[in-house]
Amino acid sequence: MPQWPATHPSKAANIKVTELILASGSRYRREMLSRLGLPFSIQAADIDETPAPEEIGAELAGRLGLEKAVRIAREHPAAVVIGSDQVAECHGRILGKPGAIDKAIEQLMFCNGHEVCFHSSVAVVRGQQIIGREVVPTRVKMRVMDEARIRAYVMREKPIDCAGAMKSEALGIALAAAISSDDPTALIGLPLIATVSLLEAAGVSVIGP
Repeated sequence: MPQWPATHPSKAANIKVTELILASGSRYRREMLSRLGLPFSIQAADIDETPAPEEIGAELAGRLGLEKAVRIAREHPAAVVIGSDQVAECHGRILGKPGAIDKAIEQLMFCNGHEVCFHSSVAVVRGQQIIGREVVPTRVKMRVMDEARIRAYVMREKPIDCAGAMKSEALGIALAAAISSDDPTALIGLPLIATVSLLEAAGVSVIGP
């Protein structure tokens, strides 16, 4: 995985935060960041999300999350910007947001009974400073289900805006036989444990002064 330049936490710790921006239009990430009780605004970053040749899931998620943060930080150099992305991967195949019912069914049939790794990234940038970035993996063992049940799930949930077509915070949890991750929030789209650490490094106090 490529190494991104980053500032030392000690160099960023005394920065006075004037604005916090989430560089994503995802309602799931908005809901997750709201859990921290911090005031923030939203500005979606329009970037090309096409994978580079031979780019694996973790690399793609990390790169896209950082590119989103950098893009918005250029427009708001005094703000602390959070970028994030999620990529699902099964047997070396990268699974993005299906965008359509038939594509969601096809993705879930491909993953049926197998392990899917959801790579969830977060990056924090201020101005030209890359405070840091992390990619948190969540491994999901999918249950074995026939096409009729998978189709029924997709028609009920319509998870066309979720990587891998699995909305785990709702009915999608019924697709999983087991889930393993160091951060239970990562699967929903924004790994809050890593987010808190990076915000603290940027001078944003999440709990108290």
